[in-house]
Amino acid sequence: MLPQSFRLCPTPTTRVARGLEVDARLVLTWPGGHELQLAASGSYLILNIPSQQVLDMITSGPPQPPGAPKRPKPKIDPLQQLHDLARTLGLVLDLRVAGKTHVTFGLPDRTSPKITLNAVLGKIGSFFR
Repeated sequence: MLPQSFRLCPTPTTRVARGLEVDARLVLTWPGGHELQLAASGSYLILNIPSQQVLDMITSGPPQPPGAPKRPKPKIDPLQQLHDLARTLGLVLDLRVAGKTHVTFGLPDRTSPKITLNAVLGKIGSFFR
């Protein structure tokens, strides 16, 4: 049984749940004391990461020992997978770094995630730190 804050509204043409609605506020503490904030209202979710360095740390994966072979790149783009999942569930996920939108997943009128100029400039800036 789902909590009352979740409401599933399946459409008659598909068997996948659509129109998932969430109302929540959650603060996750990442190792090192970094706080990730997740807020949700209806079908709109906002994940705020405190800085570009924390985003790089989260997305880099586990550390590799020196001399270990490089991991192969995934055949399927993980950003596209997240976008498709959000669209399937009827959710929009706004990923923010230091309060500025970087990527928006699940927009119904787009076939791929919407990446903003803030994301590009943040990634370029992280190379110089």
